Amino acid sequence: MGEGERERREGVLRLPEGSWWDWDVIAWDSGQFRLAAGWDLTYHHGLELVFGDPAFVSCPAGFHDPVFRAPTDEERAGVARRLGEEPPVLVAFDADAGGRDLFPCLVAAERLEIVHGTVLRYWRDDLAPGQRLAPWVRPPSGR
Repeated sequence: MGEGERERREGVLRLPEGSWWDWDVIAWDSGQFRLAAGWDLTYHHGLELVFGDPAFVSCPAGFHDPVFRAPTDEERAGVARRLGEEPPVLVAFDADAGGRDLFPCLVAAERLEIVHGTVLRYWRDDLAPGQRLAPWVRPPSGR
């Protein structure tokens, strides 16, 4: 069994190399739950986890330094009980949400896409190759 197969079976998410300390929710509707990450989200982010067709989400709107882990048997059983079956994607992590203890997070979805690239959170006319603007960024009025 290859490393990717073992990770998928054990349910541990592996992120691309980078400084993914600061996280927030940038989109959430019936079609997607999208998390963004970077070392500082003030001006840009460099990583997105896009959960397609989310069925269950337990996650704060903003958090820091998540530690991804395999879902516990109890978490798996609880989600399966709520949904009527085990979802194709179940991601678990513990994160600093500003409280005294780490916040246990769980996301169940039909699929997961990891998108790596610079997403600017402010308007800029001259995007470099590979850069894009966050969906909420609009040109300044008068342009």
